[in-house]
Amino acid sequence: MDDCIIIGGGPAGLTAAIYLSRYHLKIRLFDCGSSRAALIPCTHNHAGYPQGISGLDLLAAMRAQAEKYGTVREAAKVTSLRSIEGGFAARIGEREVRARSVLLATGVINHRPPMPDALHDAALANGQIRYCPVCDGYEVTDKRVAVYGTGEHGAREALFIRSFTRDVTLIAPDRHDLPPEQLAQLTAADIALVDGPARDWAIDGEQLALSTAAGHLAFDSLYPALGSHIRSELAVEAGARADASGCLEVDDHQRTSLPALFAAGDVAKGLDQISHAMGEAGVAATTIRNMLNAEAPLWR
Repeated sequence: MDDCIIIGGGPAGLTAAIYLSRYHLKIRLFDCGSSRAALIPCTHNHAGYPQGISGLDLLAAMRAQAEKYGTVREAAKVTSLRSIEGGFAARIGEREVRARSVLLATGVINHRPPMPDALHDAALANGQIRYCPVCDGYEVTDKRVAVYGTGEHGAREALFIRSFTRDVTLIAPDRHDLPPEQLAQLTAADIALVDGPARDWAIDGEQLALSTAAGHLAFDSLYPALGSHIRSELAVEAGARADASGCLEVDDHQRTSLPALFAAGDVAKGLDQISHAMGEAGVAATTIRNMLNAEAPLWR
């Protein structure tokens, strides 16, 4: 039986793998290859990389570091998780792997605007679609920016971006349905409101163009504000509690409501930042080490 199974190969999962391997624990990391970090063309927000670093390069460096210290990483998807006596059993294909503890670092999936995948991916690589104004709002300083969404989430994102640029347009997927208080805030910030539906998406030179109820528009960058799917199903299946949005409930040490099951990164409620996910993973990994040591001293 392994000491810990890590599910998820993004920044949180790999940070935990580095910590746990350096604690001389027997761990196994399962990575299905769908970390959101892999989609980052270049982040200038991650400390220590003043020239920026791509998500793929960051993940590759973290994988190499984890494997240097003995992490066993498998490019495979865990399809179920169940609690057993003394730990957990994770199913991967036709086999089952057992461990005394589990760290879930499966993250989230952003809901995308209604455009062809190839167009979306090209626009994302060009910076014409962006998902995280906390990460890259600086890059749209004084640019022409759209937020695609409505309601509280869309309004909040548009107001956040307004601190980087005066030219912000909030585009509804259909029609805006905003309470008076939010309308007043958007009006005070001079944020334009445009109804959908949005269609005829295209890359037009260095801008992303689309048709709306207000006609054909083009922007330097567009932020989808459509929410996300939290990938907490495995933990919930095993018996852990999640909130209404699907985020796993964790304590200050990243423990879920299920003993020996931990969660770090975007699958737990937080800032959706690489640095925050890595910090949570360090806390979780150290707590796992101390928990296992209390059960049986980890003397060499």
